[in-house]
Amino acid sequence: MGNVYPDRMSRRAVIVLFALGFAALAAAGARLFAGPAGFEPPRDSFEFGLRSWRIVSGAAVGAGLAVAGVALQALLRNPLAAPAVLGLTAGAGFGVTLATTLGVAGAATFAGLTGTSAAALLGSVGALVIVYTLAQRRGVVEPVTLILVGVIVSLIAGAGTVFLQHLMPDRGLAASTRWLFGSIRDDTPRGLIVIAVLLTTLGVIIAARLGRAMDAASLDDDEAVSVGVRLHGLRLALLALAGTLTAASVVIAGPIGFVGLICPHAVRLLAGPANRVVVIGSALLGAGTIVAADTLVRLIDLGGGRMPIGVLTALLGGPIFVALLRAKWVRL
Repeated sequence: MGNVYPDRMSRRAVIVLFALGFAALAAAGARLFAGPAGFEPPRDSFEFGLRSWRIVSGAAVGAGLAVAGVALQALLRNPLAAPAVLGLTAGAGFGVTLATTLGVAGAATFAGLTGTSAAALLGSVGALVIVYTLAQRRGVVEPVTLILVGVIVSLIAGAGTVFLQHLMPDRGLAASTRWLFGSIRDDTPRGLIVIAVLLTTLGVIIAARLGRAMDAASLDDDEAVSVGVRLHGLRLALLALAGTLTAASVVIAGPIGFVGLICPHAVRLLAGPANRVVVIGSALLGAGTIVAADTLVRLIDLGGGRMPIGVLTALLGGPIFVALLRAKWVRL
């Protein structure tokens, strides 16, 4: 059997990638000049540094979530797969709520992590371990079982979060609810952002190199094996990749929905189905999307402080995905 997709990028794909890169740079420029009174240049080096770190943080979060979505859709052969399907976001939320209940959310921990960040990391990694362990049958990860276990873990973690909130005097709303909707924060440790950027960059490179294998894995199992794909190893690699990228994003910004779901579909629609192109394009689109969303929440003042980015991505992402379904650009 020949190649599933051609090795060389088509002219259309190259144009789309350049356009997405330009859009991401434009979003970064807009965020750099977005101030409390509208678009204005940074007043000093401190403000310049603060906005620059927010751009870097948002780009890492968006790229990580989008590429995690590509990996999961290839792993599960399911167009509805997204980082939340593994239960990582729900696990992180449970971890943060538990830390708030125990009164350690604001404590300093190892490697510059705050108690909240450490709890989010432990919660997401714990959920990944549980999902991976329960999704195996005879030592092989089965996509359908992985989805079912991920949904169950998400439901249990979500219920645990609500239960813990009800145990707290104020139900934990003031301390944890805002984090649960996802946002880019000014007080995120710089070292943590650097680690997230390194992990995301490495993850994008690995995912791009796995693009050909992901293309072949879209075939039936027997056909994929016949062209030399080691399905078990590939699925394990994609699961670990998606889990790492999602955990890094959640630790930085909390759970942000729809980026990992919509970005891969948008890039496939624009540039074609080859996964190497989809990985690179999704990283650019995801980075630009989160940075642009952070710009909007900075400029829009509703009188109650900055709107969480997760709220904005859900309000915009939901209708966009429904429109894609109605137009039959996303096939279930």
